[in-house]
Amino acid sequence: MIRTTRRLALHALAGAAALALLPQFALAADAKPRVALVMKSLANEFFQTMQDGAKADQKARSGEYTLISNGIKDETDTAAQIKIVQQMLVEHVDAIVIAPADSKALVPVLAEAAAKGVIVVNIDNKLDADALKEKNLVVPFVGPDNRKGAKLAGDYLGKQLKSGDKVGILEGVSTTFNAQQRTAGFTDAMKAVGANIVSVQSGQWEMDKANAVAAAMLREHPDLRALLAGNDNMALGAVAAIKSAGKTGKVLVVGYDNISALKPMLADGRVLATVDQFGAKQAVFGIDTALKAIKEKKAQKDLSPVVETQVTLITK
Repeated sequence: MIRTTRRLALHALAGAAALALLPQFALAADAKPRVALVMKSLANEFFQTMQDGAKADQKARSGEYTLISNGIKDETDTAAQIKIVQQMLVEHVDAIVIAPADSKALVPVLAEAAAKGVIVVNIDNKLDADALKEKNLVVPFVGPDNRKGAKLAGDYLGKQLKSGDKVGILEGVSTTFNAQQRTAGFTDAMKAVGANIVSVQSGQWEMDKANAVAAAMLREHPDLRALLAGNDNMALGAVAAIKSAGKTGKVLVVGYDNISALKPMLADGRVLATVDQFGAKQAVFGIDTALKAIKEKKAQKDLSPVVETQVTLITK
């Protein structure tokens, strides 16, 4: 009798404990997805615009998802970005939308995230195909065709050039896919008009570094006719170098990103053209891709590898 009473009591306690847990499980099932946006340097106006666009979207759709946004200070600080991703895993986010600082170095930690069931989406700078294949990982790239975008600017510049004109290319961080693709697009356009590319050097996406590189190019090639910059930050550095060399109006410049700081230079001709890749929307496109995957309960391996977004030439 005592044993029977004890058994009944234990069953009652177990039942009560199970009932106590039910609201927690219900809350977990109904909880909004937590999306981590991991950016490159927020000192770059383009990425600040991208983050602002994501925050505005989340505010407008606050009932749909929670946004956690982080960025590194220096676009070359790959180690810091890897640490951010690791921290997001500790915080148990449901998705990571990332603009990787390096196309290869971020792949292992993102593979770790995917293995834990976190949806991973790539924006801005495409992850390296071979590195992804090595990890047997499919990561959707949501963004523009950088080669096509750079060729738009290069073709526009080409109308002002003649065969044999000397030009230089200011490349972003050379290990990144988008830097390589923009250089390829510029090269396509310059070859089409017979321009002579005398130098391709990295300005590391930064204004000061690009300024120093451009100044050296101008000293080495006094008859340089144009500088093609892989982003607008570097275009700003190029414009300053041209001014210091006393060659304003003699050396043409094109950029990429359409940041607001470039607008006065487009207006007065110091910069001939840039490319708008709609930075404010890029992160949102990536977030939408992640939320759709979560809603449809799709596995990482079943996601579409590419979602191409728009690029537009911007001139005076």
